[in-house]
Amino acid sequence: MNKLRGWVLGFVIWVIYRLLSMTWKISIFEPNSLKENLKNKTPVILAHFHGDELAFVCLTPKYKIATMTSTSKDGELMNTVLHLLGGKTSRGSSTRGGVSALKGLIQLCKKGSNCSVAVDGPKGPIYEVKPGIFELARLLKAPIYAGGLTCDRAWHFPKAWNKTFLPKPFAQINFHWSEFNYTISKDTDPRSVELANALKNQLFDAKSQSANSLSVSV
Repeated sequence: MNKLRGWVLGFVIWVIYRLLSMTWKISIFEPNSLKENLKNKTPVILAHFHGDELAFVCLTPKYKIATMTSTSKDGELMNTVLHLLGGKTSRGSSTRGGVSALKGLIQLCKKGSNCSVAVDGPKGPIYEVKPGIFELARLLKAPIYAGGLTCDRAWHFPKAWNKTFLPKPFAQINFHWSEFNYTISKDTDPRSVELANALKNQLFDAKSQSANSLSVSV
């Protein structure tokens, strides 16, 4: 019954989100390497801060997104919305089913999906990059792209730990992607502070660059 209730509520959220996102004016800057990887169907990892998630979700169909969702009630809602948008999910969390969910995510990417990772999720601290994205890149042998965005009008939720927001109707949203400057190999330590700080800084830079992004039709 709880799963059915979650699916129904998720469907309602998807309808509202879909109608809202259809009014947004979206522009995207992609580096040439990302364009080439997408063209060749080479799996990539798209990194972003958790608070930008409600805006990034609209890119799910374009990038054939796969991601991990938790087994909680909120995770059930997100799972439903992502599937209705054409995305794929692997269920699990840091406390339950995390290893199997990671393996499932890798399999989805090997079958043609691209991975989306909220680097400071699922519960923060805000803007602190967790090791999971580097472990995923090491196992998948996939490049990481740092994503940032700017939005000219949005509803903000300052009491949320991640300071999330939802773009308002007819918002202009500029997305900017940049390839992560470090190559992740099998010998890379996913818990490297240097790596975490480098990706964190690049994510902030992508957010700044998004204000001047070149337009690419979606």
